[in-house]
Parts: sequence; C-alpha cells; structure tokens
Amino acid sequence: MKSLGCEAVLFDLDGVLVDSTRAVVRIWSEWAKRQGIQAERILEVAHGRRTIETVHLVAPHLDAEEETRELERVEIGDLDGVLEVEGALELISSIPDSGWTVVTSGPRALASRRLEHVGLPRPDRFIAAEDVTEGKPHPDAYLKGAEILGASPEDCVVIEDAPSGIRAGKSAGMTVVAVATTHDEDDLSEADAIVASLADIRVVTGTGGSRFEVRVRD
Repeated sequence: MKSLGCEAVLFDLDGVLVDSTRAVVRIWSEWAKRQGIQAERILEVAHGRRTIETVHLVAPHLDAEEETRELERVEIGDLDGVLEVEGALELISSIPDSGWTVVTSGPRALASRRLEHVGLPRPDRFIAAEDVTEGKPHPDAYLKGAEILGASPEDCVVIEDAPSGIRAGKSAGMTVVAVATTHDEDDLSEADAIVASLADIRVVTGTGGSRFEVRVRD
C-alpha cells in the first residue's frame, strides 16, 4: 500500500461520502426539460461544480441566482435514492475528529441534510458553496478547508471523485486520492492515486503528534 503522511483529510461530499447520483440526475433532468436544454449537456459539467456556475455555463441567458435558489430548494427536499457510500462511516470514524472535514460544492443546508439523511456525522466546521467566491476547480475551497483545521496544504490529503475537484486539490498544493465512483479512471489521471472504492483507503493513527497516515491500496 502507498502511505501518505498527513495532518488532515478533506473529503468531497457527493460521490465520495454520499451517493446522490440518482437525485442529481433526476433534478437536473427535470430542470433541463423545463428550460429546453439537453440534460446530457448539463450532466457532463455539473458534477463537482457549484450550481450557480453550472447554470452560468449551460444557460447564460437565465438569471443564475434565481435558478440556483430554486434548484437548491428542490434538492434539499428531494432525498429519494440518496445513500451513504459504502465504507464512508468506517473511514471517517478512523480519523481523529480534528483531522477531517468536508469541502463541498453544494450549499451548507443541502450538505447538512444529506449527511443527516444517510447517518454520517457532520463536522463542526466545513466548507460549502457559500464560503467561496470561486468554486472548484479553483483551489479556494480546499485552502479554506485546510485553514479551518489548522493544517498546511502540503499536510492535507484530499479525497475526490471529480476532475474539477482533483484540479482544485492539486492547485491548492495537496495530495489527492481519487475514488472512481462517478468517473472512469482515465478522467481521474491528475490525481496522485486512484482507488476503486473507499474500502481501498485506510487511516492509521498514532504515528506521532497530530500526524497520521492515509494508506492507499496500489
């Protein structure tokens, strides 16, 4: 196994800890139909991006803030098919409470709702869409995640599933482990390591001070 020494693990949410694919596809497809836009075009770019940035990309003629408010309202109320990613609770539970957080492109209310729905703990502090002016692939979200944990970027390991999130983590100067849950491995090639599932990641504590190891199956 590859061993990655670190002080903090920063988890993306959707596709890493929470499987929301069915809800995301359903909600965006219904919105696309109302707007007369091909759903496939939206789904190609939506994953890992803030809603407002996706709306800007696919429908620049619309009021992005108004559409975002409505889409997020629908998402918060639609949890049908939203599930814990297998192994998420076990992995989180193996990390010291002060050594992990969530960095998501979704709004805080939606992230909290999905974590609660699937029975995963919500960190005391985490980074959501409202906390940044530029979403992934910009590094700001991950840099803020490191800041709230008091860790330097080079001492952080990011767990991601989307190319935009991988680029964000790498641009922040962090080590990135990609989980091939929503994208093919070819799309995740910028990551430092790629695993098939969370079961391929282990955390070993007690290596001295606040540091611990993330071990990734080769």
